Amino acid sequence: MPGCYTLQRQNLYTYEISPVFLLVEEAVLKKMIEYIGWEGGDGIFNPGGSVSNMYAMNLARYKYFPDIKEKGLSGIPQLVLFTSEECHYSVKKAASFLGIGTQNVYFVKSDDRGKMIPEELEKQVQRARNEGSAPFFVSATAGTTVLGAFDPLNEIADICEKYNLWLHVDASWGGSALLSRKHRKLLHGIHRATSVAWNPHKMLMAGIQCCALLVKDNSDLLKRCYSANASYLFQQDKFYDISYDTGDKSIQCSRRADAFKFWMTWKAMGTTGLEERVNRALALVRYLVDEIKKREGFQLLLEPEYANICFWYIPPSLRKMEKGPEFWEKLSHVAPTIKERMMKKGSMMLGYQPHRGKVNFFRQVIISPQVIREDMDFLLDEIDSLGKDL
Repeated sequence: MPGCYTLQRQNLYTYEISPVFLLVEEAVLKKMIEYIGWEGGDGIFNPGGSVSNMYAMNLARYKYFPDIKEKGLSGIPQLVLFTSEECHYSVKKAASFLGIGTQNVYFVKSDDRGKMIPEELEKQVQRARNEGSAPFFVSATAGTTVLGAFDPLNEIADICEKYNLWLHVDASWGGSALLSRKHRKLLHGIHRATSVAWNPHKMLMAGIQCCALLVKDNSDLLKRCYSANASYLFQQDKFYDISYDTGDKSIQCSRRADAFKFWMTWKAMGTTGLEERVNRALALVRYLVDEIKKREGFQLLLEPEYANICFWYIPPSLRKMEKGPEFWEKLSHVAPTIKERMMKKGSMMLGYQPHRGKVNFFRQVIISPQVIREDMDFLLDEIDSLGKDL
């Protein structure tokens, strides 16, 4: 289709090259910023949540130590950043890429539900200061990868304000709950963040890739941090408003019109339709959780607060065994064996993993609006069928 080819060939470095798609990106970012609760702000679409987290970390470092852009690392103190034990691995990777060092990522203890403990965060900040390091950045998580946990943003924001720290919220997974009046309370306090990563290609199912970094500061901080002033592209004496030459606030040059995917989805479904997509997914989560509770041999790790359902299947041979070391050792082999059987049969692909001392369990994440209750019934029936002889 000619239109699809045109979208694939578009490039968002200057307004003159792609005026329509740059205006679309501006409009979409503005709406996302409104849902966060900021009165203004800035942002940019980029290749993924991992890149958004790196953008934010580098932006925070530039905000506190602007000389780094020209003078490099030699002129700044030893930086330390903080995130929870349940954070996405990209936070650690970003610290490596940026020369901060993975040893200077202080992992804060999480509670049994996977939420960062604010008191532990403050202890870590004080520890870093006592060691002579310079704390500068906290990455909270709204929707952790494994458990789907939401950090207590208000309490974390209090600490960040107290110690003058940049608060980034990695809402790559959970950010779309902001569109649901029923579930946006999961992100209570997000308006106090300094930056937010939000991926509409996850829960809202905009075409992959579709990821945004949103920044509360609207004083051209993104551009000052990332601009290289390439004179062959970003001339300052153009006849139009050069703030639309957004390529100068990106780490990329060539950049696709990813915002257009979300704009089209939003236009097609409306805000109500997107809200229903979130509500429907989480209602289906409740159905599956209730079914797990009813069925013999199925056990939840914990009550989910988002779309991540973590559970064990305990085959009949283990159901009367005392839950000691031998039980857990045997149970650790159940999920991998069932996964192998379902893949060889071709019936399903369901992920499993160990986590924080818990042996292998299944992790079902519900997103697709195509999924119905009968699919959830099939999932549990198939697990039981493939594992009851273990």
